Amino acid sequence: MSNSPCEEGGLSQAAPNVNTQDLFENPTQTTATEKTPEDQVLPVVDEASPSSASSFEMLDMESVPAPHQEVQPHWFFCRRADDNTSWLPFSREDSDKLQNACNTVGEKKEEVVVAVDGERYDVYVKERRRHAVYWEQGPTEVRRCTWFYKGDKDTRFMPYPEDFSKSLEEAYMIAVTLDEWNRKLEFPTGETVILHNPKLIMQYQPIGLQDEWASSPSEQTRPRTVKRGVDNISVEIPDGEPEKVDHLVFMVHGIGPACDLRFRSIIQCVNDFRSASLSLLASHYKRAQQDGQVGRVEFLPVNWHSSLHGDATGVDEDIQRITLPSISKLRHFTNDTLLDLFFYNSPTYCQTIVDTVASEINRLHTLFNQRHPEFKGAVSVVGHSLGSLILFDLLTNQRTDSDPRKGVPSDEPFHRNCDTLEQTLTRLGLQQYLETLQAENLDLESLALCQDSDLKDLGIPLGPRKKILNYVKRKWLPEDCKTGAVGLAPGLQVLPQVNSDPDGNQSLGLTMQQPQFHRAQSITSAVDYEYFDVGIGQTNGGIAKGQVSIEYPQLAFHPQTFFAFGSPIGMFLTVRGLKQVDPNYTFPTCKSFYNIYHPYDPVAYRIEPMIVSDVDLEPMLIPHHKGRKRMHLELKDSLTRMSMDLKNNVLGSLRTAWQSFARLPVAALPPVEEGETTLERNLQEAQASAAVTASAKREEKSADLWTKILDWPRALYKHYFQGVCEEAESSGSAEEMEQPEIKVGMLNGGRRIDYVLQEKPIESFNEYLFAIQSHLCYWESEDTALLLLKEIYDKLGVAFEQPQQ
Repeated sequence: MSNSPCEEGGLSQAAPNVNTQDLFENPTQTTATEKTPEDQVLPVVDEASPSSASSFEMLDMESVPAPHQEVQPHWFFCRRADDNTSWLPFSREDSDKLQNACNTVGEKKEEVVVAVDGERYDVYVKERRRHAVYWEQGPTEVRRCTWFYKGDKDTRFMPYPEDFSKSLEEAYMIAVTLDEWNRKLEFPTGETVILHNPKLIMQYQPIGLQDEWASSPSEQTRPRTVKRGVDNISVEIPDGEPEKVDHLVFMVHGIGPACDLRFRSIIQCVNDFRSASLSLLASHYKRAQQDGQVGRVEFLPVNWHSSLHGDATGVDEDIQRITLPSISKLRHFTNDTLLDLFFYNSPTYCQTIVDTVASEINRLHTLFNQRHPEFKGAVSVVGHSLGSLILFDLLTNQRTDSDPRKGVPSDEPFHRNCDTLEQTLTRLGLQQYLETLQAENLDLESLALCQDSDLKDLGIPLGPRKKILNYVKRKWLPEDCKTGAVGLAPGLQVLPQVNSDPDGNQSLGLTMQQPQFHRAQSITSAVDYEYFDVGIGQTNGGIAKGQVSIEYPQLAFHPQTFFAFGSPIGMFLTVRGLKQVDPNYTFPTCKSFYNIYHPYDPVAYRIEPMIVSDVDLEPMLIPHHKGRKRMHLELKDSLTRMSMDLKNNVLGSLRTAWQSFARLPVAALPPVEEGETTLERNLQEAQASAAVTASAKREEKSADLWTKILDWPRALYKHYFQGVCEEAESSGSAEEMEQPEIKVGMLNGGRRIDYVLQEKPIESFNEYLFAIQSHLCYWESEDTALLLLKEIYDKLGVAFEQPQQ
């Protein structure tokens, strides 16, 4: 059956203008007993006539008519702007707010805006549009819904347009008031709705809109079910979110525009993570919610991929020109995703990525504070895959309030270049733009204040704009950034460096007095390949082979905790030449760090072995959100213990048997010589007697041991398999007590850093098959969400409670 205009939202112009009015003035002339051409092709309508009505219908018609009650509306929104068939309901709280605003909007001329969905969206009531607040998303339609329909092939009820629903409600009111049913509503588009009785209302499509591939006329005439009110349809209305926000979390995605196997964006994945956290708060912090101690945690997505691959950089066009035409889909996937890794290792595009992430986080932080002026909570950051590496480098290069490098205050001296504007443009080979800049009275100082959009308005192309801004950015830096005269935090000092002068004499200098940012470069060089010391570990010759030299922006806040999902941080630090992270090192502005990964994640690497290299530490096992180990992991541990015990018992019995075979018999003792005394003879006899007694004990012990081995099946069931069931019911706190607290550096305040998820039973059958899924599983992982909530609310002093299973 093809989609009719109703399904595609085309019924907004289908309200009856003549037939409905005639129905109201003369309700008897539109009964289904009259024969029309459409009645002849729609046998269901004939069956619904009074002459063929069912006994239930006749009984309903003969009963006393119930008074008409106004239908309770509920507001719905369209999920996507390009798909007008995916409608979802607002929560009851948001729907009530929209209805109250709709009741008062007629008295006002200006637009009424209502914040919904945790104030992440704004609904313009008059416009009937829903706009995203924190991210770019096309506006979607909003409806005040009272009537719904469901076709034979539809999975859920869909709302009618508001004017169509209004016409249905008016006809329904007349039918209820006059107690006259089997009424037909005909619409200009050819749609026909027949009100058989209060519980049986059907919609019929015109013949011209039927599916031409229908196999039989009966399929063409199959009607739709029509329902009145949201309470009469099967729809799950979501619970409203608490207004109080306890904590704010920014989530940065990894490579590519898609974040999971369903190719969903970071916005949709963060929505799932937020929903999981709300569900866990309701189950694991139920008492605290009832007491008003717990509100909710807000998660906001940070998207940097679109800025890198947008028109501003032009990198996609440059890559497309050199891409081979074969296997186009695979090459497009590679260009769109895997190349992000190479872009991050490029000085030019690494600067773009880091600037985008920092500016987007600061923008979201400012906007959130404007919409939640009462918010006093802390802020954390989450990075997935490459996003965790971006945040790691960003947090490593943050500065504390006492750091003199903070910002570029107006009273600080600048490192001004003595060149004039003309000399600078000549040096860059862009002297043709001198007149354009001079026409706007721009000199080098005012040029340093310009942005890319300013130069674009002057008509300067993208390439020259980038050269000018890059030169000015590197030449007009704070004096302390140029000289590197920065006081390093405790634990970041590195070994002294031996320097050589031109005469070959060597002098001892401290690395902290050397420039931290090595920015000297030739003006004609398009790429700066020099490096700087990231300051978190050993150095090679005073300069660690770290990341490419860029200028790191500063965040507008100090993050409380940094969570890394499926992170390659350890691998990148190793590739950069870092052998070990200083155990005393901490992020300048963030005091907690968690490295969370799935055991089969091919991209994830550990951090703790780089801090504590002399101890082999197993990662901390993240408890299941239901408070136990998964059953297959318990069984695996029990079988491992069983095999070790069985191995030890068998080896012990074989060792005892071999010793009994190798022992010399008592009769083989040498005879007593004549020179021996009586005392010596008695001593020999005592030793022989003791040897016989020891041999008998060993033989008895060996027999008992073999008896235990032969009786192992019963012991296996009693000791291990029953233990599995008992241990499966143990709480997560008991599991944590099994693993002793070990201090592994100060990145997480002396606490453990590496946390591993428990794989699912189906994943344990083939770890290669679920490798990619393991890297993308964090967005829907309730165990991961619960770990974040426990870390956040533990610092707020809110007790965690394990729900009863």
